[in-house]
Amino acid sequence: MIHNKKYFTFITPSTVLKTMIYTNVIMFIISLIFSGRNMILSFNPFRAFTPSTDVLNFLGASGRLPIVKFDAWWSLITANWLHGGLLHILFNMMALYTLVPLVMKEFGIFRMFCIYTLTGIAGFLLSYMGNVYITIGASSGLCGLIGAALFFGKSRGGQWGQLVYKQTSGWVISLVLIGFLMPNINNWGHAGGLFAGIFFGWIFGYNEKRKENIFDKSLAIFFAVLTLWLLLKSVVQGAILLYL
Repeated sequence: MIHNKKYFTFITPSTVLKTMIYTNVIMFIISLIFSGRNMILSFNPFRAFTPSTDVLNFLGASGRLPIVKFDAWWSLITANWLHGGLLHILFNMMALYTLVPLVMKEFGIFRMFCIYTLTGIAGFLLSYMGNVYITIGASSGLCGLIGAALFFGKSRGGQWGQLVYKQTSGWVISLVLIGFLMPNINNWGHAGGLFAGIFFGWIFGYNEKRKENIFDKSLAIFFAVLTLWLLLKSVVQGAILLYL
């Protein structure tokens, strides 16, 4: 066990949070570069710096179109790291900056990443089943983290548990309102991520129930390597398609 602890010491909450944010930002910049003249530059904040739909497709957007037409089931993972505009990524990264430390504190670094990945998959899978044409964004995974935090707060109870439950309940209400008031919101992805987050929060358990073990760490590293491989593969293939 001492060996395992030493092996994972370089993985810290700060490093993981920064890596997740940097990955989203880098993929967004790449999508804009690949879009070139097809990028939408608009004074409308909801459309400013919008990548080309074709570029988002081959970088890993999910939904009915990519999965049915291109059999891109791998997009259930990659879509969690793509964004459709400047405002889109800003809002999601601010939410990530708030949620990830909270979930890491109660579930641990590795379980947090497993929950983020699995709930992202669940959200995009439900989007596919709900006939969403094309969809991207960290929202499914973020809703998954909200669901896990919601489960933690309700399960733990006490002053801290009630505080977390109250705060996350407020986020859920905000999500519902945003889903009704704002255009082009993928409510299927939000709902799928949220309920999957509650489920996986229960399945994985939190620190006060059990400590992270080698299975949690191995699964998280598997998801991290798989995600990195799929994103790099889509970027390389996109570069070849565009420039060669």
